[in-house]
Amino acid sequence: MAHYAANSRHLAYAQHAPAPEIDVTDYAPLVKKLAGMMMARLPASVDVNDLIQVGVIGLIEAARQYDASQGVAFETFASQRIRGAMLDELRREDWLPRQARRQSRQIEQAIARLEQTLGRPPLESEIADALEVPLDDYQTMLHDCRGVSLVHFGDFAGDDGDALDAVSNVADDNAHDPLAALSELGFREGLVDAIKALPERDQLVMALYYEQDLNLKEIGAVLGVSESRVSQLHSQAVARLRAKLKDWL
Repeated sequence: MAHYAANSRHLAYAQHAPAPEIDVTDYAPLVKKLAGMMMARLPASVDVNDLIQVGVIGLIEAARQYDASQGVAFETFASQRIRGAMLDELRREDWLPRQARRQSRQIEQAIARLEQTLGRPPLESEIADALEVPLDDYQTMLHDCRGVSLVHFGDFAGDDGDALDAVSNVADDNAHDPLAALSELGFREGLVDAIKALPERDQLVMALYYEQDLNLKEIGAVLGVSESRVSQLHSQAVARLRAKLKDWL
């Protein structure tokens, strides 16, 4: 009985004992890594240091809220809070200029037209010709358009760039549920097929970024190109996928 009581007291102390203090400075590299990965999906106008600053705030909040008894590793818990803080900050800002959205639509439309005509993924030079711009200017457009892979209210603008009547975008209980559409097997199969149809280099960029969690600099080292060039390739791969999946998106 005495042994049982001692064990009970020990268990009670363990349950109420304060959690070990977390030194957030140990996780500063995690904030930088997550900010770097997110930058691949954002336009050049976004300052990575701004993301790092809000990410640090998310890290501090995570350290305050973390409960080790829940059985979740702190790094996993903190990563969610850091990403959330960064996304909240981006939502408060107009992270993609209207001109970049217009250029993104033009690129996607050009890719879709060329694929129908050529029966294959068009080369960069062919896309530039279709847009009637020099290749260097097209690559600059790709760099400026990074981030369009995120869905934004501005994506529902008309061809003139003006936002549609907000009332027309209010959810309708009888309307098709886009979340349900994205979860349908048909979309998943379409996405897999679209990825397989990408040029080999674009497939490699997507695999290294989304499957291997490499940042742009690391992918550049693998491909032997600059970080800026990887950003262009990523934007172009996303544009190719959006062009193929336009009926779903």
